[in-house]
Amino acid sequence: MSLPVPDAYERWMRSAIADARLAFGTGDVPVAALVIDERGEVIGTGRNERELRNDPTAHAEVLALRDAAASRSDWHLEGCTLVVTLEPCVMCAGAVLAARLPVVVFGAWDEKAGAGGSVYDVLRDRRLNHQVEVYPGVLAEDCAELLLDFFRAKR
Repeated sequence: MSLPVPDAYERWMRSAIADARLAFGTGDVPVAALVIDERGEVIGTGRNERELRNDPTAHAEVLALRDAAASRSDWHLEGCTLVVTLEPCVMCAGAVLAARLPVVVFGAWDEKAGAGGSVYDVLRDRRLNHQVEVYPGVLAEDCAELLLDFFRAKR
């Protein structure tokens, strides 16, 4: 069963896609993330900066979660939504669970390293102490096109 996609998710995803395009300037894979609070306000943003920072943990999701936690002065992000252009990896899914986010919205599937339902389903694993409601495939084609453009240019 497919969950209905609220209009706000598409609006937020368009914003994340625009931010992901900025990664082309740093040589990073174009992935961006937003953390949205209970009022629908963006409280955290991040885009991949592994190349820029020489930091293997500088994934868009981790940076957005750090930004959101700093803006709240609290690492507990209950009531917030993570919007990301690519399905989170295992590390990022773990960070989402640690921050206690209830909802993750993502665009493109990551069939090699995804942990939101493709390779793994860490976000909804009932054996863990927290589960997340996942809305996959929001503007998936637009998100995937960014990645395809990036990797075509690298070849």
